Amino acid sequence: MGRAKLPRKSTNIDMTAMCDVAFLLLSFFILATKFKPPEALHVETPNSVSSKIAPEKDVVMITIDKDGKVYLSVSDANPTQKAEMIDEVNTSKNLGLTATEKANFSKNASAYIGVPFTQLKSYLSKTPDEQKGIVLAGIPVRDSTDNQMTEWIHAAAAAFFQDGKKMNILLKGDDAAKYPSFKGVTDALKKNDQMKFQMVTNPVAVPPGTELYKTNMATGTKGAS
Repeated sequence: MGRAKLPRKSTNIDMTAMCDVAFLLLSFFILATKFKPPEALHVETPNSVSSKIAPEKDVVMITIDKDGKVYLSVSDANPTQKAEMIDEVNTSKNLGLTATEKANFSKNASAYIGVPFTQLKSYLSKTPDEQKGIVLAGIPVRDSTDNQMTEWIHAAAAAFFQDGKKMNILLKGDDAAKYPSFKGVTDALKKNDQMKFQMVTNPVAVPPGTELYKTNMATGTKGAS
């Protein structure tokens, strides 16, 4: 008896709907992703095996570049404290800043200070885009009689204290920065009784064979410590 032949069916699968879903998901992730903006000031930080994560809120960042120039910035989440800081400095140093000039510091998320007080009004009169093209001289810190970081730290501490917030001081120094600038910054912190700050470093794994590596292996700790 002959065997009945079953009709062959197509094995092709319509992928149109799946491709549409894939492109929709891709479009969503592209639009929803927030890319990290380029750093306004590039600093090559030294390596460290410390794995402690730096705070992201209520941060006052002091940056020292490879030439020893010192800059100061406040985290984007603290516009109120930034406004109070610039008000305090404007009053104490009698700078005569306008409301627009003060707003260029307090409302600009990426603004940082890297000029002496004598140049501050001129610097803040520029728009954020114009500020990007200016070569800054840095905040004077090396002269003990004119360490202007002292006034900035005083203004920052007062602003955070007034609003009942804890100020987190981060010090980010280039690996090639010279010691006099670092000493000037620490002197300014001491004069304002700010004895605690955290160093920003480039985290690396614990070198194999070191005592810390052996301790981590014995205790089952993974990575840096």
